[in-house]
Amino acid sequence: MYKVVRRDFSEERAVEAVSALHRARIVPVDEPLALEAADISLRLGLAMADSLVYATAQRHGATLVTGDTDFEGLPDTVVIR
Repeated sequence: MYKVVRRDFSEERAVEAVSALHRARIVPVDEPLALEAADISLRLGLAMADSLVYATAQRHGATLVTGDTDFEGLPDTVVIR
């Protein structure tokens, strides 16, 4: 993340982004989550990795904030450009 934010914005914003990661909650991928992600991938045509991110956000009632336009228009998702 640091590399992309620094390249696209600034070093200051990259450091802020890394700092924000320290406040993030890391959750394990269990079998039910993986199966839900697979269903999402098939239903929405998302890549499996993207589906896993989306399924995790959905499970935890989180709003997904991303710069990836593949998530455009999905509920509880904010795409930043």
